[in-house]
Amino acid sequence: MTLAKAVVTGKVFRAPEKRFTQNNVPVSSFVLDIGDREEMLIRVIVVRTALDEIVSGISQNDKVLVEGRLQITTVKNESGAERRIFEIDASTIEPMGTVSASSGSAGSSEDIVKFSQEEFSDELIGEDEIPF
Repeated sequence: MTLAKAVVTGKVFRAPEKRFTQNNVPVSSFVLDIGDREEMLIRVIVVRTALDEIVSGISQNDKVLVEGRLQITTVKNESGAERRIFEIDASTIEPMGTVSASSGSAGSSEDIVKFSQEEFSDELIGEDEIPF
């Protein structure tokens, strides 16, 4: 069942793998962890060949942004209990950097732009210009 458009960010939990359908259409998939404190896994499925180059450059622990259709599938396991599987049929994937194992943050300190308080002086907007 397709629910809606979804845009998520997270780190790659399981590296991408590529398989082919009977009609020789490539289908790549990987698992994305979107949880901050605990694991929340979503399977990302890529059918579009335009994304092949991006997916082939992704590896485990890379941080990515994924946009696509959210799908929920319910399956029964061997014991008969139902389990929900969340999938995104990706239309866009953007790499955001790698997650360092020691610090847990992406990018370098050079990527961070800092503004001083002087750049945002109160003179830019006067009291009488605020509409509320």
